[in-house]
Amino acid sequence: MTTSTSPSLSPSLGRSPVPETCGVPRFEPLRVRGGRQRLRRALRRRRRAPAAILAMSAAALAVAGGGEVSADPPTRPAVKEQRRPVAVRLVSAPVRIADAATVRLLRPGDRVDVIAAPNSPMGGAGAARVVATGARVAEVPRTGETRSDGGALIVLSVPRSTATALAGAGVTSQLAVTLC
Repeated sequence: MTTSTSPSLSPSLGRSPVPETCGVPRFEPLRVRGGRQRLRRALRRRRRAPAAILAMSAAALAVAGGGEVSADPPTRPAVKEQRRPVAVRLVSAPVRIADAATVRLLRPGDRVDVIAAPNSPMGGAGAARVVATGARVAEVPRTGETRSDGGALIVLSVPRSTATALAGAGVTSQLAVTLC
């Protein structure tokens, strides 16, 4: 059994795979006097310049603002309360419109004004009045769903008070719509 050694590890060349150990002299750790204090002093010196600039800026602002200086944050002037509009709950109001041809022009989502004309054969019993403004059309009749007298029923989304006025006007007057 023969073992081969690499030429770099052979003792004949004078090289050894591991360097020889050498002694390191023992010494005490170095202690620098005032090292931490010197660092703190340097930091303090660097803080002085920004602090002086801030103080001068505050003084300039105080003079420009009327000379009042206060440690408290400035109070906000009393702002009038802005009331949000109260959400109005909408109801569905069925309304009989006298002219079915006008109703065929309407589509769901349209906005209409509802006008009540007095239901009198003479026409002079009272003036026409607007019962609802900007009412949203919710439903319209399908083709052929009209009354024999030519009227048609539509459904409007309106506030409850307007629905009451529409119901009352529908009993005493003929109703018409105009597109908004």
